[in-house]
Amino acid sequence: MSPAAAREAEKLGYTNVKVYHEGLPEWTKRNPMALTSKFLKEAWFDKANPIVVLDARAADVSKKGFIPGAVPFPAADEAGLATLPDKRLKAPILVYDEDGKGNARAVAKALVAAGYNRAMVLVGGLDGWKAAGNVPAAGEMATKIVYVPKLKPGEISTGAFRKLVENIPSDTVVLDVRNGSEAGNGMFKGAVNIPLDDLVNRLGELPKDKQVVMYCNSGVQAEMGYHQLKSKGYTKLGYVRAIVVSKDGVATVED
Repeated sequence: MSPAAAREAEKLGYTNVKVYHEGLPEWTKRNPMALTSKFLKEAWFDKANPIVVLDARAADVSKKGFIPGAVPFPAADEAGLATLPDKRLKAPILVYDEDGKGNARAVAKALVAAGYNRAMVLVGGLDGWKAAGNVPAAGEMATKIVYVPKLKPGEISTGAFRKLVENIPSDTVVLDVRNGSEAGNGMFKGAVNIPLDDLVNRLGELPKDKQVVMYCNSGVQAEMGYHQLKSKGYTKLGYVRAIVVSKDGVATVED
């Protein structure tokens, strides 16, 4: 637990209190998190937030009922990993088995080892899901993992961005906020490059009466650029959270 939580525990009389100084970010690089059925329902399902749900049970057991949206995933082998969303999207991934004592933790640990550090294990598995008052889905499970990140304020969809860069209108600036070497490998035709680190010092190059839509390699820097310009009074802003690959002078958006 954290130092603050440790102090509170000691006040309650606990004597064998341990502090994990590295914190949660470091923990999730090496270990999956645990998620309760209640939190899964309230934080993701009820709010329609996207999450990848993996059923780590044997196929014949899965047919007897499963968590809505789940996809069979009995092993995090090379074939299974190839079906997951790109790591750069940082998709939350929930793994469950029958009762929380089966294959889910092994699969989740393998996902973390492969670089998916938002992997979680459902406490109590499907039994815990049902015990929390939830009804399992029936029929055939989906066979393909589909993850579409929920749009944040200012974010535009990958599809909308693709259409935009095909023919950039005169009232729009498509802004590449990657560093010079990255942008040098290829930009979208008509885009302008101002690295994120230089953005605040080069505001004079960005008219406030035009729409400014930002992109980078994954969307992280573009989102940061969005907030920087917003704090400087820009109101016509957007950014895309997509995987952009540049090669041989050409930039493309990956699916």
